Amino acid sequence: MAVLGEPVKKKAAEILAGVANPVRLMLFSQESECQFCREAVGLAQELNGLSDKLSIELHDLGKESEKAAQYHVDKTPAFVVTGEKDYGIRYYGVPAGFEFSTLLSLIELVGARNGGLRPETKTKLEGLTSPADIQLFVTLTCPVCPMAALTAARFAIESDKVSLSVIDASEFAQLAGLYNVMAVPRTVINRGHSFEGVVPEERFIDEITRGSGNLIVP
Repeated sequence: MAVLGEPVKKKAAEILAGVANPVRLMLFSQESECQFCREAVGLAQELNGLSDKLSIELHDLGKESEKAAQYHVDKTPAFVVTGEKDYGIRYYGVPAGFEFSTLLSLIELVGARNGGLRPETKTKLEGLTSPADIQLFVTLTCPVCPMAALTAARFAIESDKVSLSVIDASEFAQLAGLYNVMAVPRTVINRGHSFEGVVPEERFIDEITRGSGNLIVP
């Protein structure tokens, strides 16, 4: 059964046609203990061939644990979006609904190799002295979540100190509960500092700065 309807698939092909540089989309799944991995694999397979700049790789978390560890993947389904290097951008879940546009935006950004941040924002970002691990909780029915994901991804593209995991709060309900996710989008930085909603880049860099101190280990 097709995951993407033909109109959506056609629109996705039009968007992906503008990808400037090669992008590798790696999907980690597993045969057991993963309720939606089959749908994720179907989605990845339907994306295959939509752009000559996009390559698709399917990996089994259980059988390829070393590769999963290399990309810091610890749950499935997990989409890893990489270019000529790993920007630390992950999507956990099946990016359907509004979140399909998030996946396409992540591919576009990695293909562009440029986050498009303002010079003053870049200057602040370059001043980071500690890593910032961003977990962005979203749902498939949230119309503003893709905007929050796009903003966060722009920072991950621009700085090796910033990594981003976009997480479907409904699919990973236990993890969402750990961080008291009551509304989305909710951004958690270094497992301690958090805020809700879509914010402009000038506030986002301030939130990253506040949260990039000590990494809280659960």
